[in-house]
Amino acid sequence: MTRHPEWCAQGHRCALGEHRADPLVIEVPALGRVVLTRVLATDGRQHAEIRIRLTLAGTEPAARRQLHGLALDLKTVIERAAR
Repeated sequence: MTRHPEWCAQGHRCALGEHRADPLVIEVPALGRVVLTRVLATDGRQHAEIRIRLTLAGTEPAARRQLHGLALDLKTVIERAAR
């Protein structure tokens, strides 16, 4: 892939044959953040790369419930995005 798509950030983000957009960062103070990046892979397919950092509860049962709920919510997001 030699040509950059118009949304590609180029520079150091664009390497190893992949093209990456500037990341979209959503900060939720005291709760966490999400970083969303559009990627064009070497095989020509596009995908969204999502990183989430979430503040968990201080006790084990509550943190485990949060993680379970997050996993279910992420499954819903993936299924909705695939439609």
